[in-house]
Amino acid sequence: MIKGTRRFGALAIAAAMIVTACSSSAATTTAAPTATPAPATPTAAMASVAVSVAPVATPAPTTNCVTGTITTSGSTALQPLIQDAATAYAAECPGATITVNGGGSGTGLSQVLAGSVNIGESDVLANTKLATPDANSLVDHVVCRQGWIVVTNLDVTGVTNLTTQQNQDIWTGKDTNWNQVGGPDLPIVLIFRPSSSGTRATFKKLVLNGMTEATGGTTLTLDTNGAVTTAITTTKGAVSVIGFSYYNDPTNKPLLNGLQLDGTDATIANVGSGTYKLAADGNLYTKGDATGLTAAFLQYMVGPEVQGTIIPKDSYGPISK
Repeated sequence: MIKGTRRFGALAIAAAMIVTACSSSAATTTAAPTATPAPATPTAAMASVAVSVAPVATPAPTTNCVTGTITTSGSTALQPLIQDAATAYAAECPGATITVNGGGSGTGLSQVLAGSVNIGESDVLANTKLATPDANSLVDHVVCRQGWIVVTNLDVTGVTNLTTQQNQDIWTGKDTNWNQVGGPDLPIVLIFRPSSSGTRATFKKLVLNGMTEATGGTTLTLDTNGAVTTAITTTKGAVSVIGFSYYNDPTNKPLLNGLQLDGTDATIANVGSGTYKLAADGNLYTKGDATGLTAAFLQYMVGPEVQGTIIPKDSYGPISK
């Protein structure tokens, strides 16, 4: 079409040159008025030019929905996050049922190893709770960063911070009264988690440096972060360690005295920067490679639906890089 237009223009120019040459041979030349060119009439080909517009593609859903039923168990520190994610996944994916249980990290690891659950939630690495061959048969899926905080009953006034050394003295039984660390004349009541607890193992490793905890004096042992939180609020002189999600719960927080550790606030921001040391990865273990709904849910846990939305910024942090 464009080439044809160019040939037509060339012929018109040649014709005009011939007419001009003939006219110039006459004695007198009368200039004809310049005619206003008529608007060009589009040819049929020009009038029928079609524009092809590709349809806008609808973005594919980011959630990989798989139907079925799976069960998780283990860390009660991780349990609120896993429960929220499971509820959100099931809402997006009808036909998927995810049951979330607690029991402690050791329980979760033992149950996933035995095949009685699909996912074992743990605050600690599998090789700290299981024999090496058993631990090696599990696959670790890190889904978040989490922190814990030392909390006391509100009757423990005047204490806002405990150093690592003071925590060691309290938890090994060297200090038995709050007045030894600047608090009131009130006996210290230690509330432990069972030996299977990842919370207890993490605190013992990072703060107590592996020291043996007190066995005498006034102590209690409770199974879950939730049970410990309730006991702290109702037991004078009590102290324990709970996950950020339990401390930051708006129902619990006004009833607890949350303490700094070595002068550092217990916040996710400080966990992320590495200045607050009572923190660890949140691990979801499977026996071998995950498949089906288990694999889809683990993918969901590390995707933007959880990492950018469900993870509460004051209780859990995104996966460390």
